[in-house]
Amino acid sequence: MSHTENSAYFRSSKYRSEPRRRHMLEQLTPEWILGIIGLYFAVLIYVSWRTGRHADNADFFIAGRQSPWPLVAFGMIGASLSGVTFISVPGAVGGEGLNRDFSYLQMVMGYVLGYAFIAIVLLPLYYRFNLTSIYTYLGKRLGRTSYKTGAAFFLLSRTIGAAFRLYLVAIVLQKFVMDHYGVPFWATVLTTIVLIWIYTFRGGIKTIVWTDTLQTASMLLAVIATIQAIGNAMEKDLFGLIEMVRNSGYSKVFFFEGGWQDPNNFFKQFLSGALITIVMTGLDQDMMQKNLSCRTLRDAQKNMFSFTLVLVLANLLFLTLGALLYLYAASIGLELPQRTDHLFPTIALEHLSPFIGMAFVLGLIAAAYSSADSALTALTTSFCVDFLNFETDTRPEAEKQRTRWMVHIAFSALLLVIIIVFNALNNDAVINQLFRAAGYTYGPLLGLFVFGMLTPWKVRDRYVWIVCLLAPIVSFFIDTYSEELFNGFRFGFLTLALNGMLTFAGLWLLSYTPLPEEEEPTA
Repeated sequence: MSHTENSAYFRSSKYRSEPRRRHMLEQLTPEWILGIIGLYFAVLIYVSWRTGRHADNADFFIAGRQSPWPLVAFGMIGASLSGVTFISVPGAVGGEGLNRDFSYLQMVMGYVLGYAFIAIVLLPLYYRFNLTSIYTYLGKRLGRTSYKTGAAFFLLSRTIGAAFRLYLVAIVLQKFVMDHYGVPFWATVLTTIVLIWIYTFRGGIKTIVWTDTLQTASMLLAVIATIQAIGNAMEKDLFGLIEMVRNSGYSKVFFFEGGWQDPNNFFKQFLSGALITIVMTGLDQDMMQKNLSCRTLRDAQKNMFSFTLVLVLANLLFLTLGALLYLYAASIGLELPQRTDHLFPTIALEHLSPFIGMAFVLGLIAAAYSSADSALTALTTSFCVDFLNFETDTRPEAEKQRTRWMVHIAFSALLLVIIIVFNALNNDAVINQLFRAAGYTYGPLLGLFVFGMLTPWKVRDRYVWIVCLLAPIVSFFIDTYSEELFNGFRFGFLTLALNGMLTFAGLWLLSYTPLPEEEEPTA
């Protein structure tokens, strides 16, 4: 059954219930939403108090390497699936462009390959060097400038990424809650960041591995509750919903026929998924910090493989929800929003019960904060270890702890400023370009790590920053004009691979064979 046939069928069905929808809407007040959010953060702060009472710098950075791996594995789901994913993946199912239908599963398959590479190749490397910041490896292998350059690119990309995710949550809170009380946007943002700071400043990663578990559970329960509510409204049990999705026009997974020009081409999606995972998880301090907090390498690897399985199931759940949202919208004759990202919030907040609306708000906040809080902790860790040299700092522990708190506050303030700038721009196109630009910064990291692991060569370290600066710029121009240069081909997510290859090529031009006394151990 096609998308059009689905819509025509359900518009003629018995499911239209406008009076009941209006009655539900009247119950979902800003006071209720604010109360649920307040209770949620009270729980997070209590968890922070319990886990961070006696935390020192080692606990803040890597939880003393005592984190239980099952907890880390489950909690990482929330950190991987941001608020953008929470809304965008279900909405894209019924769209006509990238990730339409179930094509996103092709990228998820690539994720599996990427996570296997992280578990088998990268984690042994990090544990072998006993790293706190993964960018320390670049210093050991290539030199001080390479080390600082890699850490700087991480700080840039993570700061923009975390700010963007928090911005999306802040505008939802502003629209559905704070505007009701006349609270200005800057105050909404300040409140959200202060709340993050309160429950992360003391315990850091030791707290995050526990709060991420709560946030992941909240996000997945919101999705499951919405699916159940749609099933009840359409008088279908679980197997009936699965059959309905399978027979709809939304369940196509594999796209081979469009060739490389198709944004949903299998090989393009699969390779992109693998590369994105390796770079945005395996070479990202935020994600790796949780793995490095596990007791042993074996525990970290068990965590990664378990996390991969749960992540695949979670994404399948999101895609199923996306198909059901479109089927339900057709059943009640709902005019689809112009932007697919608006479909999930529209149905959850305006067409289902108040309970589902609150679950949606809670899930959205959990999805955004589970990535933002760990990002703030990782930014603090990277700056303290990579730029303030905490691992060789001989100052008293209490003095270093005060410095760490100041860095934590500084990054919180920086996020506040960037979010307010995003809002002042008030231009989706500009903001999306800024977020896309942050993605380019992972290319140099890919090139640096691959060069370090796969070659025996040294580099003229003082020039490395020039290569890492030029590679994203050249990649941007090649991608921009790729249709003219390569007969209609667009790199899309594969720009990351192009960026990494250009960085690798630049490092090769700077390379030389080391003398025996210069040789360093490689991966």
